[in-house]
Amino acid sequence: MARETLRVAAGLAGLAVGLAGCGGGEPASGADGPPRDGGTLRVIGSSDVEHLDTAAVTSVGAYGLARVYARTLFGTRASNVFSETVPVQPDVAARVPTRENGDISRDGRTYTIRLRPGVQWNTRPARPVTAHDFVRGFERLCNPAAPSAGKGYYLSTLQGMDGYCRGFAGVGAKDAAAIAAYQHGHDIGGVRAVDDRTLEFRLTRPASDFLNLLALPYAAAAPQEYDRHVPDGPDFRRRTISDGPYQIAEYRPGVSYLLTRNPAWRRESDPLRERHVEKIRITFGQDSAEAVQQQLEQGTADLAWDQPVPTAAIPGLRDDPRFAIRDTPSNSPYLVFNTRSPNNGGALGDREVRRALEYAVDRAALVKLVGGPAVARPLHTVIPAGNSGYAPADPYPTPGDGGDPARCRSLLGRTGHTGLTLKFPYRTNSVHRLIAQSLAQNLGACGVRTELTPDTGGSFYAATIATPARAREGQWDIAAPGWTPDWYGNNGRSIIQPLFDGRGYGQNSTNYGGYADDEVDRLIDAALTAPDPARAAECWRRADQKIMSDAAIVPLLDRGHTIFRSARVRGARFLPTAASYDYTRLWLAR
Repeated sequence: MARETLRVAAGLAGLAVGLAGCGGGEPASGADGPPRDGGTLRVIGSSDVEHLDTAAVTSVGAYGLARVYARTLFGTRASNVFSETVPVQPDVAARVPTRENGDISRDGRTYTIRLRPGVQWNTRPARPVTAHDFVRGFERLCNPAAPSAGKGYYLSTLQGMDGYCRGFAGVGAKDAAAIAAYQHGHDIGGVRAVDDRTLEFRLTRPASDFLNLLALPYAAAAPQEYDRHVPDGPDFRRRTISDGPYQIAEYRPGVSYLLTRNPAWRRESDPLRERHVEKIRITFGQDSAEAVQQQLEQGTADLAWDQPVPTAAIPGLRDDPRFAIRDTPSNSPYLVFNTRSPNNGGALGDREVRRALEYAVDRAALVKLVGGPAVARPLHTVIPAGNSGYAPADPYPTPGDGGDPARCRSLLGRTGHTGLTLKFPYRTNSVHRLIAQSLAQNLGACGVRTELTPDTGGSFYAATIATPARAREGQWDIAAPGWTPDWYGNNGRSIIQPLFDGRGYGQNSTNYGGYADDEVDRLIDAALTAPDPARAAECWRRADQKIMSDAAIVPLLDRGHTIFRSARVRGARFLPTAASYDYTRLWLAR
């Protein structure tokens, strides 16, 4: 997520006015005193990650967890100043490649990346992380067992990636040996290890955001031991290998993680992370945001895993230095339509039905549910302010953002699809149940019945809405996921491409509703080949406009992240893409 000037600068400024400075915030750098080592950081929340394998991670929680044990060539720095979290910086790479230093070719299609020394796997004995390990990471992105939700980024950017992935599709998803054999027997033309310390990437076309793609957890190095396991399978999850400051010492699926210090990690080899706490324990099973908040305030836990601060608690925390509202320009949540559903005579495949339902939603009520205008504001576009391609628009206006059930009923009646019953799975943690109930009430006022079904955070994404077979079978009709961009800045493709490129629809795809439109696909391609970020942003804006014309989703809120820490947490620095503080940077008071 890099940022550009043009429209994005205005968007960021608007976001700062709208959301920043609303909470207690963090002390200025150094106000917490010198870091102190030791102690166990206690993180509590609702649900396990949907994928632990870095090739397949999708949620913000998984991003924050991956950062502590899996390193990438580049990354971003945690900070409580949003603009400081945007620039791409070296991680395992020794330096940022440029045309001036000779690491980017004159035509912008070849990147040479040199690795820094001292980065090691926690194997016995420890051994260096090599360029071949990064190549292996890319080779795993299209595996048939747990394919990467982000593979579309690389399919449209790296030479040979598309053909490599097409061939991989025919390999058995449960056969670890066959998966490894395919990787060993086939190359990605645009990804090559020149030697142990040098990588070469060849692009199909210049991509001004390519370094951002190399900073994503999908692009993490993968040790040779991973070839022994089905990607993201039970054996893999029990045997993760670390090159970061911490390692997963104990994993109880759906229950807890215990992370301990990685003895192979060296501070001098890592420019983005630190290591202060002795252990990190993450415990699941706490669906109640109120119960989580109570434990944080009482000091029996330190940070929330997947629970923002309960709405009712926010007014009493305004002046509490442990509380903050952090900038996370996002579409969170949004209502997605399963366009492939056979239910109701395939009604949701009809654009006019979806357009009618756009008028049902009371966004003003949702703003109140999540904490009021200091936390969120109504969103009417796919791309939120602060992201490339954003332009203010409201194609389905309602009075005071309160919904227009009469218009919804009228338009729905014209389609011939009345008496709809929509299957609506919802996440059980945080305020998602209340949001689902509010949306169900809105649809009811429009004459649409909903069948609400509770679903845990892990299965909601991985098993329910990201499984095309379930969509085609009509196991769900509408859902309310959230989307935080994978990076900020020159980041149009980190919203439009993963959510709406019809060519990438498949298992683990984040195009949950199966939306497909040739014009949108052409605009995606035009944006990716645009000669400069300004013209790319215009393509993303036009794609947004077409997606909203088709009513593929109902944008709901551009929402900041409310976060609270226990009294003993010091040095907390925020990661917007992980919606959490960086576990490697903080320390604990005595």
